[in-house]
Amino acid sequence: MDLNPYIDQLREDLTSAAAAGDDQTRQTAAVLSGAIEPAARLAIMNALSDLAAEVTTNLDGQVVDLRLDGRDVRVVVSGGGSPSHTADDTEPPPPPPPSGDSGDISRITLRLVEEIKSQAEQAASAQGVSLNTFVAQAVQGALRGGGRGGPWDRPRRGRGGHGHGGHGRGRVGPWDGPGFGGGPGFGGGPGGEGGGSRVRGWVQG
Repeated sequence: MDLNPYIDQLREDLTSAAAAGDDQTRQTAAVLSGAIEPAARLAIMNALSDLAAEVTTNLDGQVVDLRLDGRDVRVVVSGGGSPSHTADDTEPPPPPPPSGDSGDISRITLRLVEEIKSQAEQAASAQGVSLNTFVAQAVQGALRGGGRGGPWDRPRRGRGGHGHGGHGRGRVGPWDGPGFGGGPGFGGGPGGEGGGSRVRGWVQG
């Protein structure tokens, strides 16, 4: 930014104001117009610096600076707000959850050990829904990839025989342990006819 036009304008205004006076006044104005440049330049720079500071307070993440460039000044804006995200940093949106109110209905038979069945019934009762609805919601939550753990999602002592070790500790999720997957008590696998309960219901898919 060139400050010379503003200083020249100040000199002309001072000379014009002194023209109405006598010779002594005009001579004094001429001397002042030659000596006023440093003070006028400093005053203009101070005003611009205050303006830059006021603008900075109203910006989000950006700073306005005033810098000397020889006898001129430059306005520099630094900072650019939040950085842009690249395609690699952007995670794809999760797939939409399956709808529980529409779609074809399939009937399944689920075998559960009595302990898990009792816990599932208690959890369903606490939510005010049927056991069938509770199981369907558990399936939908697992498909979302972030379903909440149910009452079965806790450490337990394994059973001897099939599946887990006799005294090992593990976590029983909705798709492992007795009554699920390939574990005991499912379908026609080992333990399918002993100590388990059968839950028969409808699951919307």
